[in-house]
Amino acid sequence: MKVIRLVNRDSYRLAQCLGAGVLTAMSLAAGAQPARLDSLLGKPAPPFARRDLSGRTIDLGKLRGKVVLLNFWATWCGPCEAEMPAFAAWQREYGSQRFQTIGISMDDDEATARRLVEKLKLDYPVAMGDARLGKQYGGVLGLPMTFLIGRDGKVLAQFQGETDLKAMEARVKSAVGGK
Repeated sequence: MKVIRLVNRDSYRLAQCLGAGVLTAMSLAAGAQPARLDSLLGKPAPPFARRDLSGRTIDLGKLRGKVVLLNFWATWCGPCEAEMPAFAAWQREYGSQRFQTIGISMDDDEATARRLVEKLKLDYPVAMGDARLGKQYGGVLGLPMTFLIGRDGKVLAQFQGETDLKAMEARVKSAVGGK
């Protein structure tokens, strides 16, 4: 069985651009098993600690007891940019109900990510991601990729690609105890 492996950051970036669907087709053609999108559902979210763009530490473990919306994105991703203002609005609306949005930019350049964060006036923490963090979350190959993490630290939902924001918000409301 021949398996396609990503060997460096350039390959990882190419994989992001190609998207998960093309990679799945390539892997199947090579005889690999398809990745399951629900592989983290019901499981503890992989822990991480990173500095956000303002220099503060984001430690997922210290957010236990809060509902967390963890969004992987990139500046070159149109659907990512389109949904981030909604995430900022949800942070303002549900933050008092122990809800926290966290953005993870998968860009190579922090300055590029910072410019978009400032342009969109995002008021939630954003940190830089990399292939290692993406791999912890099941191989974040297509963007956007968003995880809803419950107060117990387990993944409640996973959204890949352009998503119905009303349906996603309904899941957020349910998780924070709203209607």
